[in-house]
Amino acid sequence: MAYIKAISYYLPEQVMTNQQLLERFPEWNSDKVAQKIGVECRHVASAGETAGDMAEQAARRLMAEHNIAPESIDFLLLCTQSPDYFLPSTACVLQDRLGLPKSCGAFDFNLGCSGAIYGLAVAKGLIAAGVAHNVLLLTAETYTKYLHPDDKSNQTIFGDGAAACLVSGDGGFARIGEFVLGTDGSGANNLIVKSGASRQPQPTGQVVTDDEGHQWHDDYLYMNGGAIFNFTLDVVPPLIAELLAKHQLTRDDVDYYVFHQANKYMLETIRRFARLPQDKFYVNLQQTGNTVSSTVLIALSQCRDRLKSGDRVMLAGFGVGLSYGGTIIEVI
Repeated sequence: MAYIKAISYYLPEQVMTNQQLLERFPEWNSDKVAQKIGVECRHVASAGETAGDMAEQAARRLMAEHNIAPESIDFLLLCTQSPDYFLPSTACVLQDRLGLPKSCGAFDFNLGCSGAIYGLAVAKGLIAAGVAHNVLLLTAETYTKYLHPDDKSNQTIFGDGAAACLVSGDGGFARIGEFVLGTDGSGANNLIVKSGASRQPQPTGQVVTDDEGHQWHDDYLYMNGGAIFNFTLDVVPPLIAELLAKHQLTRDDVDYYVFHQANKYMLETIRRFARLPQDKFYVNLQQTGNTVSSTVLIALSQCRDRLKSGDRVMLAGFGVGLSYGGTIIEVI
């Protein structure tokens, strides 16, 4: 068995409000976007603040808030698409900065919106295999550093943040159930930063306009919103059905649905499309925006006080990759 023992998170101090964005984009209707996207403000990493820095802060909060000793952790996983270095792995740097034992395994994995789910699956596997007993799962993203200054669409959606989760074989507040995971790499170009890595090391300065009239900058994040939306509607309802079947449950047996906080419109469309009750469907992106791999853990942490023994919570992530994943946890 593997359990979620504790969760904490960190958000950068700097905040970007809709009013501040309105000053940069006076043609923008902030009320309309707030209603559709569901974001009132988002936290933004400072110029010198990295995903590694934020992951460290989240981990330190986890240890302080839940009285977790560094020496009790025997594996560290970091999910990020904005690592501090090409090499070494940021997780290795964090092992030293957090004072974790040198016998602790550590590695990064590059995944976005479904990253927390994949991390829970890997952590559970490490515990089941006897490789580790207490796995520190960290998620951290600084997507705002990838956004073009004139990209008002993505500026409204994304925020920066980090989360820390201790997965243990020695009990916790929730038992981790079975997983459903999937990938469709044919859609990789629909959410991408094209330059900067080995395929295209140098900035190109190239800009093209897609079918929706959005500009695609090779050197900044590009998201084909329509394609991502269609992918989500294609994969999430079957994901829900497969998770319920694996756990021999019905929709009514699930007490909360905590999904990747993409944007309000997408979440509401998923909820209606999958026929999920509104009072069980958790949305929390008003003050954080879409923090990519950290959204699920931040949302689960924020709704923790609502959960009682016996509650079942479906967790799901979907997006960049393109990838998706889900599991059901049961509160003890």
